[in-house]
Amino acid sequence: MALDQCLPADHQARSVWAYVDSLDLSPLYQKIKAVEGVAGRDAVDPKILLALWMFATIEAVSSARQIARLCERDMAYMWICGEVGVNYHLLSDFRSLHGDVLEEILTDTIATLLHQQLITLETVAQDGLRVRAHAGSGSFRRRGTLEACRQQAQQQVEQLRREREEEADQNQGNQRRQAARERAAREREQRIAQALGELDKLQEQKKSHRKPAKNEDRASTTDAEARKMKMGDGGYRPAYNVQLGNDGTARLIVSVRVTNSGSDSGKMGEMHEEIQQRYDKTPARYLVDCGFNSKDDITQLERGGTEVYAPIHSEQQMLDRGKDPYAKQEGDSAEMVAFRQRMKTEKAKAFYKQRPSMAEFPNAEFRNRGLQQFRVRGLAKVRASALLYAITFNFMRMSKLGWLG
Repeated sequence: MALDQCLPADHQARSVWAYVDSLDLSPLYQKIKAVEGVAGRDAVDPKILLALWMFATIEAVSSARQIARLCERDMAYMWICGEVGVNYHLLSDFRSLHGDVLEEILTDTIATLLHQQLITLETVAQDGLRVRAHAGSGSFRRRGTLEACRQQAQQQVEQLRREREEEADQNQGNQRRQAARERAAREREQRIAQALGELDKLQEQKKSHRKPAKNEDRASTTDAEARKMKMGDGGYRPAYNVQLGNDGTARLIVSVRVTNSGSDSGKMGEMHEEIQQRYDKTPARYLVDCGFNSKDDITQLERGGTEVYAPIHSEQQMLDRGKDPYAKQEGDSAEMVAFRQRMKTEKAKAFYKQRPSMAEFPNAEFRNRGLQQFRVRGLAKVRASALLYAITFNFMRMSKLGWLG
């Protein structure tokens, strides 16, 4: 039997392939096609790689090595490959190195739905999702320790280089192993140097804080850009903060931002501005939880024509003390006063109750599809991985709504 005959006609892998085939992947083809004076590269079709990652995400498979194994024995993965060989290095690089292209795919998809009037972006809900980084808590070091580690790493690289030169006359297998050891030591040296650079950034950030830090800053030698954050269970672990902006009607993800800040404060204005620039659309209503409730962001959105719906900070405590949380407070702008008065009404409170179904639905789907911990390191690669989850989520959502035919 032919490979195509072995896969049922209604298998989800076929739907994934049809969707990927409809996308504009020209930026990926530009990187591998032959041009005058320069030979093209022997490369796997980007459609195959994107379809493999999307289908694997649906099945909660997040390991490039596991996908590579499935491509040798699982019929759905074999069908997507079409007898084209892939390896885990190729899959891992594709997931990590094409964040800008994945962002274009997300933007183009939402823009098309807006043009077709299937979504309106009249209501947007935003929420943050803290995801474990690919680093351990024990990998964080102070500056003094990092300096010592860097010196040791430099000495190790130099020693391995001398050993490689001395063993140059031996068999090729030993040379390959020695080169691999040298490369690993060099990569460790680079990670330590990056961790020291991140410490400098942290110190610059803390100069603007009113209260001086009590503890000395630390950075991870495994993932220098990761930060310890308070997680859902109350513990502190290395993580990244994935911000998702969702259309309130269709429950589709319209924007993804990734930061290494554990606080959601200040993130609302950034995403609101990004949505306006991307889609030339100003949401009429914006729903967030109390963590986003900063006076500057609320003022910015209200001045831009967007009504903010969020709990008032310390509302119940103020009521218990006999104070009016809806009255003008010290430092409030006119827009902040209007926000307080709006949230006083039963209509606004009833509307805000819709936020969990709008904002937390994608978060739950991300968890269910295996996003408990990132398998890549660094903000750029983590962002690309999060975008891949968002594209897959939107595909599944559009399929459920019957928008893909």
